[in-house]
Amino acid sequence: MKRTSFRPLHPLRRTRPAAGSRQSDPALPLSMKTKTRSTLAALGAFWLTVAAASAAPAAAAPALGAAQNQDPLLLRGRYLVEHVGLCADCHSPRNEKGEFVRALWLKGAALPFQPTVPMPWSPVAPPIAGLPTMNLEQAVAFLRTGKRPDGTEPRPPMPQFRFSTDDAIAVAAYLKSLGK
Repeated sequence: MKRTSFRPLHPLRRTRPAAGSRQSDPALPLSMKTKTRSTLAALGAFWLTVAAASAAPAAAAPALGAAQNQDPLLLRGRYLVEHVGLCADCHSPRNEKGEFVRALWLKGAALPFQPTVPMPWSPVAPPIAGLPTMNLEQAVAFLRTGKRPDGTEPRPPMPQFRFSTDDAIAVAAYLKSLGK
């Protein structure tokens, strides 16, 4: 059996200076081929674009007022709603570009997807900004137990959350504050 040796690809190669040249200092930077440099630049530009695009949904959320901005309970609730639960994905409509419609943030939306197998399904996510269908105590109980005030469970795709009491209070307080 013939052994094949693999030589790793190295985009950065150290150039071997000619004897007696000024480039004999080992601290000098590595040189790259022009094609490698342009490839790395394109990859860097791609990742910067990805990073900027991933920050865009957070910027699409309405800003908290100055008084709310200092309340740690509302900040925690906002974090849980926007970055953990990702409530806006279902409860906020999007425009033709796929961006959230800021004026309708968390005010309900038709779901743009269907189940792949027959099951009970909610085709519309109801509004949750301002908690129009629950008071604070009911919302906290819903977030802690996964059951509505009448004892029923939400239909898929709504998950049955089991938040801690503190997190459920923060989420409910934040959602209630959006109705002001």
